[in-house]
Amino acid sequence: MKRLAILTAGLLAVAGCGGGHTATIDPTAVPTAASLAKTKIPTGDWMRFDFDAQRSGVGPPATGLTAHNVGALRLRKVKLPGTVDSSAIELHAVTIGGRVHDAVFMTTTYGRTLAIDPGSGRILWEFTPRDIKSYEGSAQITTATPIADPDRTSIYAASPDGLIHKLSVSDGREEAGWPVSVTRDATHEKIASPLNISGGSVVVVTGGYIGDAPPYQGHVVMIDRSAGRITAVWNSLCSDRHGLIVPRTCSASDAAIWGRNAAVIEPGTGRILVATGNAPFNGSTDWGDSVLELNPDGSQLLHNWTPTNQAQLNSSDADLGSTAPAILPSFHGRRLAVQGGKAGVLDLLDLDRLNGTTGGPSGRLGGQIQELQSPGGDQVFTAPAVWAHSGRTWVFVGDGAGTWAYVLGGSGAHPRLSVAWRSRSGGTSPVIADGLLYVYDPGGALDVYLPAKGRRLVSLPAGSGHWNSPIVIGGRVILPVGNANDHATSGTLDIFHLPRH
Repeated sequence: MKRLAILTAGLLAVAGCGGGHTATIDPTAVPTAASLAKTKIPTGDWMRFDFDAQRSGVGPPATGLTAHNVGALRLRKVKLPGTVDSSAIELHAVTIGGRVHDAVFMTTTYGRTLAIDPGSGRILWEFTPRDIKSYEGSAQITTATPIADPDRTSIYAASPDGLIHKLSVSDGREEAGWPVSVTRDATHEKIASPLNISGGSVVVVTGGYIGDAPPYQGHVVMIDRSAGRITAVWNSLCSDRHGLIVPRTCSASDAAIWGRNAAVIEPGTGRILVATGNAPFNGSTDWGDSVLELNPDGSQLLHNWTPTNQAQLNSSDADLGSTAPAILPSFHGRRLAVQGGKAGVLDLLDLDRLNGTTGGPSGRLGGQIQELQSPGGDQVFTAPAVWAHSGRTWVFVGDGAGTWAYVLGGSGAHPRLSVAWRSRSGGTSPVIADGLLYVYDPGGALDVYLPAKGRRLVSLPAGSGHWNSPIVIGGRVILPVGNANDHATSGTLDIFHLPRH
């Protein structure tokens, strides 16, 4: 019992470390000394934002953290040379500096990419863009999560000058043939969303900076990850032009692609899903406030869904593309997705009939299966997590008003989402790992739930933040904190770990 008391006191002692929150712990989530001693820590990789190419938000089936020991997590704070307003990735047992490490990788708002040992918090290497002094401390930033190459020897990362870098895992050096520029005007076009990989390509999307200062357009850019060359560009405005365009040469501006989960890769087909922000819409070359499905090589628009109130969304700054589609498992043979946005609603879509028809892209409006309220009717700036469990499909959405769980039901002809449970604790992009739901409240807390019941096991104090979200791997929760809009050149990484790790 003395050991248990020490663990609980140690956890509560971190309450003063973040945001004024006090740790609350379900007693069933605090282990006995005997059970903690038996904990085996599985290892593995978390190679990209939301774990997989479809951005499900469902991570490893085994992490070493369970409902029985998550209450024992302790907080280690690591000082960073910048703010990471996104998420980290992790590779297990890679060689850095001649030694084998588990390594966490992340990119700061001014493009410094870091490799960190999660056990010690030591920075193993740091890549700094050559031109960082020209924009460091300014509003020209990136909030993109890097991605690991499938071969685990390279990391792809963005910098605010519009470049995508390929960095060696072993020492952080730029690979030959890189970087690659994905914009003709990095002062107006921002790389906000996490990078993705589909087949042989790195998938990059662009948007605009806070305040919507024109001119800019959203782009989907495909980069050959071996050759370091652009193979395709699709533009959300002036889409009849098939290469990177100088923003001022297009008659329309905006249509940012900036959602936390963009771009989304459809499993099975390899098609690419994105959603756009405020801009004109004409159903031919301009695609503002729309869900868009591209072919797998990113060169062609296959279909669109555009809400009936698109003009109102555009005029009221209610970007549909503040998030991207969340793909659901097949339901009675139907391919479904959920789309949020700033309007405070969620729309259930049929990917085979996006606008209600099987035709190609057009000016047709509407066609969704269902519309329902987002948590508290608030704006959705986050990526939902989609979890298939015990024959049911769950969708977890966090926003400023709370965290809600939805469950899919109905029939194949009439699928419906309904609210299963509600929490008043707000959240960024939630993740599921080893059967637990992790939600970062940017007010300064990390909440852990039993996802099918909505019972909160623990709420741990954390630093305050903005769009940051956790990963859970190797017995740890890795959570960068801080707000990109503070334009800070220093920051903090919160690492939650069991006492002996």
